[in-house]
Amino acid sequence: MMAALRRYLVAGLLVWVPLGVTLLIISWLVGLMDQTLLLLPLQWRPEQVIGFSIPGLGFVLTAVVVIGTGIGITHFFGQHLVGLGERVLNRIPVVRGIYSAVKQLTETMFSNSGQSFRKVVLVRFPHATAWAIGFVTGESIAEACQRTGRDLVSVFVPTTPNPTSGFFVMVPREEVVEVDISVDEGLGLMLSLGVVHPKPKVVDTAAVKS
Repeated sequence: MMAALRRYLVAGLLVWVPLGVTLLIISWLVGLMDQTLLLLPLQWRPEQVIGFSIPGLGFVLTAVVVIGTGIGITHFFGQHLVGLGERVLNRIPVVRGIYSAVKQLTETMFSNSGQSFRKVVLVRFPHATAWAIGFVTGESIAEACQRTGRDLVSVFVPTTPNPTSGFFVMVPREEVVEVDISVDEGLGLMLSLGVVHPKPKVVDTAAVKS
């Protein structure tokens, strides 16, 4: 009797836990996007216009603003305006460093030709006898390579189970071990604390024989 109840409990948890966590994350994201409604004048907000708020409306507003911005900057006037704003930001000592770094990171991540976060690797972290999953973010700065006399690679090692924070390390290229898994599989491995393993690769035996 107890064995059957335990089996049913585990089966139920396998359904509801992933679903619940997914809904919580989506709810958090929608709530975060809804904060953009606070940028609207008070008389334009949904609770003032129709008498109640609509969950997810902030996500729609954010999408409209982002897409509208993209349409605007594709024209000459929009690019000229963005260039003017960037020149102003680049004159502010602290702001220009932050803006420049974030802009370069965004361009690299969303560019089809970018190499950042395209490779999953193993690096010795946090000590020489341990291995950690990391993502190659690019080549290290030339001065670091010259100072150390090594060919260094920039790697981001996320924390678990929250991959939005982590450590930036520069590792000798010969000590970086590439792993034949996708970025999504690498993130899944970390988010699950190593419980969910990537699916084994299917080997084409016909191709191997030829």
